[in-house]
Amino acid sequence: MATSKSASLVIRQLKRPDLVAQEIKRLITEKNLSPGDRLPRESELQAQFQVSKGTIREALKSLEVQGLITISTGPSGGGTVVEVPLDRTLQFMQNYLFFQEVTIDDIYTVRQMLEPELAAGAVPHLTEADFDALEHSIACCDPTQSSEDLVSQRREDVNFHDILAAANPNPFLRFTCELINEMIRQLIVFANRTPQAEHRRFGEANAQFHRSIVQAARERDAARVRALMQEHMRDAASSVKRMKGRIQGRLILDADSLRSPRPQRAVQPVGKPAMVPRTAPKAASKTTARPAAKTTAKAVAKPAAKAAPKAPAKPPSVRPAAARKRAAS
Repeated sequence: MATSKSASLVIRQLKRPDLVAQEIKRLITEKNLSPGDRLPRESELQAQFQVSKGTIREALKSLEVQGLITISTGPSGGGTVVEVPLDRTLQFMQNYLFFQEVTIDDIYTVRQMLEPELAAGAVPHLTEADFDALEHSIACCDPTQSSEDLVSQRREDVNFHDILAAANPNPFLRFTCELINEMIRQLIVFANRTPQAEHRRFGEANAQFHRSIVQAARERDAARVRALMQEHMRDAASSVKRMKGRIQGRLILDADSLRSPRPQRAVQPVGKPAMVPRTAPKAASKTTARPAAKTTAKAVAKPAAKAAPKAPAKPPSVRPAAARKRAAS
């Protein structure tokens, strides 16, 4: 009976390729491979797992679909380890939720629990560039300042929360809140008969909460930020119900509807205390349109003919971020 460690890795030919994929995942862990590291060549994997070339290729393709590796062809081709993109993970999560009966109440119940802690935890890590992005987001979503359509204003409300999420060092909390934010962007629509005045009141209330949160964050008052966010989430849940918000379709993301790459956070200016950014925030600007957004646009009343003054131009800040540390989201 074979008892060596190498023998325990043997996969017989009759086993399915996904079993080989599991062993390759184990190999990545055991060798502590990082994004950018190369996997052994196909011939080496064949010898190690004692399977055919076709089985190895199917296994590698499975890992590529999961977002764990990229595959290149040619003499020097093979698999390269990559960090799983957040958007791919969001897609898998929402595919799971496709078979669940998730309501707006469910979404906002969880949001009321998590957003206050997310915002409070971000306070010590916010840079001046983050504050610029937050201020710009407020200007874009405030009906008294922005001439953007109502759909774009509501999306910008959510972008504000993603900027805060990007500064929070807890990767699991950050991911969970970003998942909720993406669901809100893509899936919640309002009744056609919802008065425009209700949308305006909602937008003005959001902008005022956001300003108060930014002011408290500038003062590094995490407790105040937490309390304000709790009040903001209660008000948002109540407003969405009053405006007859509902889930549009089923909870699922198509590959074509995934978000574009996020801009990076800015380096802290010289002379300022060093802040350690954990991940890149969302762009504080109008979000790229998605298929679900088209339906949403039809469901929201058109803005008033008389447009408010345009929002101030986006600050010329670029937000480069340190590579996200591997979670031990």
